[in-house]
Amino acid sequence: MTGDMTAALELAEKAGTLILSYYRSSSLEVHSKRDDSPVTEADRHAEKLIREELAVLFPDDGVFGEEFDEKVSGNGRRWILDPIDGTRSFIHGVPLFGVMIGLEIDREMKLGVVGFPALKETYYAETGTGAWMNEERIHVSPVSDYRDATVVFTEKEYLLDPLSDNPVDNLRDTAGLVRGWGDCYGHMLVASGRAEVAIDKVMSPWDCAALIPIVREAGGRCFDYTGRTTIYGQGLVSANETIGDKLLAELA
Repeated sequence: MTGDMTAALELAEKAGTLILSYYRSSSLEVHSKRDDSPVTEADRHAEKLIREELAVLFPDDGVFGEEFDEKVSGNGRRWILDPIDGTRSFIHGVPLFGVMIGLEIDREMKLGVVGFPALKETYYAETGTGAWMNEERIHVSPVSDYRDATVVFTEKEYLLDPLSDNPVDNLRDTAGLVRGWGDCYGHMLVASGRAEVAIDKVMSPWDCAALIPIVREAGGRCFDYTGRTTIYGQGLVSANETIGDKLLAELA
């Protein structure tokens, strides 16, 4: 395990402990951002904690997070943070929210950590080292038929939008099971072989940066609605190898 991964795991744990001190609190302060999405004091304090420690550990590295302005990198390395992915779940006391820390080097995602403090599960991966949940190696499932696949999604629009020619949207009609286990939790279900496809129609870079290395190292595929593997694309799809390759062929 590299020093980068050791630091990321420790920071995710520290942030998770802080976040749990606010979890299911009747006095939790919730505010609305400019896009009407919610943010809590826990989001801001957790990101501040991670940023402050990164500044000490890696002073020349950039930091790009959801809640504060970007610190520009001086060396081609940039940490990408989402202190609470699934803030709405967190606000409502649902434990499917995660602390997300990704490391981008020369514009390519190299490391991802997704910690679920309320579930006591942490998923992590570095390029070339496999994907892990706590101390257990994880892999995507071998399911190859859409009819046998479990598809999970975040936004209700995935079900409500008009019919589409996009093969990702068509899964809502052909998959064996479609459920709304969304945000980062759904993508980790794919990485650990408990679902075959996770779909987010709208994603910001900090929403998906940490996910890509984990799904990829678990043997899966990550791509946007046009088939590109990028944190700057149109949404994000995580899939196991076989179904992911089928979808990518249909998107080509």
